[in-house]
Formats: sequence, structure tokens, C-alpha cells
Amino acid sequence: MLKHGILGLLNYGEQTGYELMGTFRDSLHYFWTAQTSQIYRELKTLKEKGLVDSRTETQEGRPNKNVFSITEAGRQELLCWLRQEKTEVAGNSPLLMQTFFRGMLPPEENIRFFEAIVADCDEFLRSAGQIFCAAEGYQQYVGDPMQALYWKMTVEFGVMYMQMIRTWAEKCIQEIREVMA
Repeated sequence: MLKHGILGLLNYGEQTGYELMGTFRDSLHYFWTAQTSQIYRELKTLKEKGLVDSRTETQEGRPNKNVFSITEAGRQELLCWLRQEKTEVAGNSPLLMQTFFRGMLPPEENIRFFEAIVADCDEFLRSAGQIFCAAEGYQQYVGDPMQALYWKMTVEFGVMYMQMIRTWAEKCIQEIREVMA
């Protein structure tokens, strides 16, 4: 999946690894996390497979920088992936795997676990305005209102998903307390 995220971003225009990390942080990070090292490792693999190209820009007083661009093969890979008819809606969830086995721990500890989830969701939701601003900012970068619409829909999904997780975690806390009473 990271491969396709990088190809998608490069499809908008060439970027350095550093710029890609910034674009990733401001857009895809809200639903797909990646470390800088993972992005650079994936760029190397994509280049080896001929899905991206790079050129070196010489800079005075600073290290040279590698600028990456998507190749035609990379664009075809991206389009093929986008056209897949079946997308996995249900997937692996470390959160649910942990929750499934939490009965082994004391209820007080589990309440703190779910309270931490509520706090994480609250932090994400407080930053939701920044998320929408970032999506709007990238509309100018792309210049295509239709593509920006899909970014907006993705951000809305992320916000609604966090609201759902928050509601679920609060319900879990309530149910634990009811059983403890």
C-alpha cells in the first residue's frame, strides 16, 4: 500500500524524498502511517522495479538532492491498483486483537486503556480543521477540483472513523464499569 501512496503522490508531480515525507505527513498520514526510512526504502524498491525515476540536483553549500518522478510503468501500476474491483473493507486491526484478549487484565487497567483511546481520538478530532485546510491547500497544488473532492471525502471518512472509535471506547468503559458494579 505504501508503494501506491508514493506513486499516487508522484503522479501529481516530481518530489524529493524529503518533500514526499512532508506531503505524506500533511495528507496520507491521517489514514496511513509511514516512517521516513520506510518511504526512502520504498523509493529505492520502486526505482529498482522501474516504477519511478530519479535525477540528482546539485546544490551549492548543501548536499545534492534526488528528485523522484513516476514513470509510465509506475502510472500503469497505479491505475491498475485503482481499478481493482474488490477492496478489502475489513482488515487486520491490532486494536481489536488487543481488545479481544483484554479480559486477562484487571478491569481498572482496561478502563485506562480505553480512556487513552478516547484521548487519542480527541486529539485527532481537535486537529480536524487543520486536516481539512491541508486538503484544501493541496487542491491548489493539483489544480483539479475533482481530485480535491476525493481528498476531502477521505478526510471526512477519517474524522467520522475517529468519532466512531471514540464512541465505541466510551461504550466499552461504560460496560466494564457496569460489570464491575
